[in-house]
Amino acid sequence: MKFLVQLIAVLAIGFLSSLAVEAAAGEPWLQLAVGVVSAAVAVFAYRWVVRRTEPGAPEDLAGPGAVSALFRGTFVAVLTFAAVIGAIAAFGGYEIVGTGSVTGAAALVGIMATAAAVEELMFRGFLFRWIEKGTGTWIAFTFSALLFGLIHLTNPNATLWGAVSVAIGGGGMLTAAYLASRNLWLPIGLHFGWNVAGSALFSTEVSGNDTAQGLFDTVMDGPVLLTGGSFGPEASLFTLLFTGIVTVTLLVVARRRGNILSLETARDADRDKVSQ
Repeated sequence: MKFLVQLIAVLAIGFLSSLAVEAAAGEPWLQLAVGVVSAAVAVFAYRWVVRRTEPGAPEDLAGPGAVSALFRGTFVAVLTFAAVIGAIAAFGGYEIVGTGSVTGAAALVGIMATAAAVEELMFRGFLFRWIEKGTGTWIAFTFSALLFGLIHLTNPNATLWGAVSVAIGGGGMLTAAYLASRNLWLPIGLHFGWNVAGSALFSTEVSGNDTAQGLFDTVMDGPVLLTGGSFGPEASLFTLLFTGIVTVTLLVVARRRGNILSLETARDADRDKVSQ
């Protein structure tokens, strides 16, 4: 029953958060404020539901260290995306040709704040955590990353290669961040920083979403494997390269901290929690 309650709650949180951000469309500064507030409300609503339905659940949204983890995640993501764009530009696939829109960038920050928080609650906070209880870390890692990629096939300019790239690069990196820290703040910051860098900062297409213009007027041209085509740089081979480096680093940290659970360990931990 608690699984079903949390599933309904996380879907409702996502739906209502999206409605709030969409309602502010056309008012960029309002959309920025609504997006940030919606992200915060989503996080605390999810935390409240989990505490009420699953008293023994891991505290992966604890307050201490939250700001630091969000900052670290955002910083690493922006640097990683900058490395991707730099590599694409070095091969002639990305060029800044003018200025963009400050207000457009502000609206994108609000949109991406909500998207990052809601998607991390859904895929790492809920889906990965529940699957890991019954299968151990690696099956949960693989399944949640694949589903994360597949959901992006619903985007307007989605491509199969783009979804595969998001599953490997995005799903892998974000799940590894959760494993390394065993909290949601780090992957939320990583997700937010990545999306803001791609949209508001470098003005590229994000996951084939018909992304509005950010701070610059840019042109991307070249082979799909270089630029990502209509899906955006997330479908570039350079994204797989640089996110792969981050993912492996985080998985090494997770293993050193003992955060990788075998099937037996995961089931024993769940039984112990239930018996408490």
